[in-house]
Amino acid sequence: MNCVFVQIRCKPGKIFQVAEEITLKEIQSELYSTSGTFDLLLKLYIPTDEDVGEFINDNLLNIKGIKRTLTTLTFKAF
Repeated sequence: MNCVFVQIRCKPGKIFQVAEEITLKEIQSELYSTSGTFDLLLKLYIPTDEDVGEFINDNLLNIKGIKRTLTTLTFKAF
């Protein structure tokens, strides 16, 4: 499994709607509301045999109310 963090900027007034839709899809390991440039921080695990970009496109970017995302991939360092 690949651990991936996705920061999500929502359209004004859509944070709770976006968070609920993500929760209903049951793809998240953790989901947080954040301060700063982005509204939500999503931690998810993507199966190693799946393409990260395709997984995010198919499972996240089709949610109405998402304005922008920033994906951070993680790597085993030690």
